[in-house]
Amino acid sequence: MIYRVLIVVTVLLSCSFAGTAWGDRINRTKGIFMSAQQGVRVRAPEIAGGRGWLNTEKSLSLAALKGKVVLLDFWTYGCINCIHIIPDLKRLEEKYANQLVVIGVHSAKFENEKETENIRRIILRYEIEHPVYNDAEFKVWQSYGIRAWPTQILIDPAGYMVGSISGEGNYDRIDRAIAKIVDDFRQRGELNEEPLKLALERAKVGILPLAFPGKVLADAKGDRLFIADSNHNRIVITKLDGTLVETIGTGERAFADGAFDKASFYRPQGMSLDGDNLYVADTENHLIRRVDLKARTVTTIAGTGKQSLVYFKQGPGRQIGLNSPWDLQLVGRTLYIAMAGPHQIWKLDLDAETVSTFAGSGREARLDGPLLEAGFAQPSGLATDGKSLFVADSESNIIRAIDLNSGLVQTVVGGDLFKFGDVDGVSDDVRLQHPLGLYALDGKVLIADTYNHKIKQLDPATRSVRTLFGTGKPGQSDGPSPSLYEPAGLSVANNKLYVADTNNHAVRVVDLKTKETSTLRIKGLEPPAALIAAVSTDSDAGPNSEEVILASQRLRANQDGTLVVQVDLPAGYHLNPMAPQRYRVSVESGGPQVGLVSSSASGATGREREVKATSKNLRLPLRISFRAYEAGKAEVRVQLTLFYCREDNTGTCRIKTLVWRAPIDVVTDTVASNDIRIQGRVTAE
Repeated sequence: MIYRVLIVVTVLLSCSFAGTAWGDRINRTKGIFMSAQQGVRVRAPEIAGGRGWLNTEKSLSLAALKGKVVLLDFWTYGCINCIHIIPDLKRLEEKYANQLVVIGVHSAKFENEKETENIRRIILRYEIEHPVYNDAEFKVWQSYGIRAWPTQILIDPAGYMVGSISGEGNYDRIDRAIAKIVDDFRQRGELNEEPLKLALERAKVGILPLAFPGKVLADAKGDRLFIADSNHNRIVITKLDGTLVETIGTGERAFADGAFDKASFYRPQGMSLDGDNLYVADTENHLIRRVDLKARTVTTIAGTGKQSLVYFKQGPGRQIGLNSPWDLQLVGRTLYIAMAGPHQIWKLDLDAETVSTFAGSGREARLDGPLLEAGFAQPSGLATDGKSLFVADSESNIIRAIDLNSGLVQTVVGGDLFKFGDVDGVSDDVRLQHPLGLYALDGKVLIADTYNHKIKQLDPATRSVRTLFGTGKPGQSDGPSPSLYEPAGLSVANNKLYVADTNNHAVRVVDLKTKETSTLRIKGLEPPAALIAAVSTDSDAGPNSEEVILASQRLRANQDGTLVVQVDLPAGYHLNPMAPQRYRVSVESGGPQVGLVSSSASGATGREREVKATSKNLRLPLRISFRAYEAGKAEVRVQLTLFYCREDNTGTCRIKTLVWRAPIDVVTDTVASNDIRIQGRVTAE
């Protein structure tokens, strides 16, 4: 994406797109929002013409949000600059929780990014907690005259546009503008400070052993597979057959060195192995970490923990800031770094522990030539044959080669910033779609063509590309014709290709001899304890809830009975044994006609009004004892939250809360039932 600064030259680069001109209303000199008093007030166009909403149960409108400050964030999920501002948006949402509504307007660059399900996955991946609108046809984009990703539009509680700003690094400007609007409208009595209730996508899915694994590294000599379990903020080590060895990191989003069980990462990606030292690109911490596999410790060797805005730098590793390091490649004693943020390649001298810019001017472009004159576009994958450093230049949809002797950068195959697709062929006729991973093997280069859901092979000598695996559609089928879902990392050992199949939350294994694909089963791997604990604490919550009112049931008076709840799971799914299944049964109305028996209550009398439990060992059907007493009417409410996953414990895992209201008529009729029976079902959708 061609970079253009819409506000001031000090604003960090933003990804531009050809759109209608509108930015003249912005004060370009001071880099601040232009107030309504400085020009003609413009009412904000409604949000319409797209494919629907995420993170909310109902459609939103600016008219219905009157009284709220609204911040529209125009983004596309493959754009690193858009990813960088997500933490800023979270800070603003927390600071102005009752006054501000952030709405992500997702105007996709790539065809793959237009699909609502793919946007849902990225919302889960980056833990986005504000409403998102799928503006696949650019209707909202055009109505606001947007020209770049990311761009934010600020709208006051009366529904008028306050101003616009593009790029990164604008938190303080936006914060000041919101604070002033809040103060002004609060004094007028025109500020709505009631919290907006949302239905987050995360409430609809469960926890899995792996979460959006980004990269893999296979070590044939050591019989080890290293998995960047990116959204669990840890590194998982298995044997090549999937036998679990250990995990590194607490799973918390943090930056801490130390022992394996004390150290922490933040969405790690690429890895490189040097004997018993594993180097990790700790992407969202903006660090390079060294894992000593013998001493079982993690040490930071490059980066300050803060995102750098500098393009050219050289010095001690711990004193130089990095910017979204995405992949690593070791050549001799030099560790090359795909620095996605500034669109460059950097290098780390492992002996001197110094870092420096290696290639790329910082300009986002397909531009060949000498090292520091070349232009890259979000490099995210590296590989080498010892002579050349191959680069997956994701946003330009191309594969580059850097001659390690001459220092020249050349494009091997692919299109450009807005020339993408799925076309095998030669040279510039090849079309890729946001490739993220590479692996050099026997004179060829394997490509994770991420948004095409394929693995392809590049022959650098002939500059030709052909598809090896994948249907071009997202899926998770094994066998001779496998389907993948945004694969991002590749590695080979013992003639087997290991694939970080990111959106399937799985590692796939392709036998390069038989061409058969299987899903790696990692027996005994559980999500981080901190994640399980966080879910368990919300035992009374009902995520993704669905309520059903049943027909009245007759019970025989003065009899013990059993409440039997059966739920049919989709074919190929099972209850996740690692997740906290939970239920709550209560008598909501009526007198003493029905009493529940709590097996956990000391001295239970059979007259409890509520019983509840959380258990990893819950089995269906659920059975709860009760007693019906004298004749009369009552209502029993049953709430059951289930975490259910695919049988292989990879890929889809869902959360569903089912709520039933069962009217009860206790009668003296001797033929009435002793049991309350409830039947439900959940789906894989």
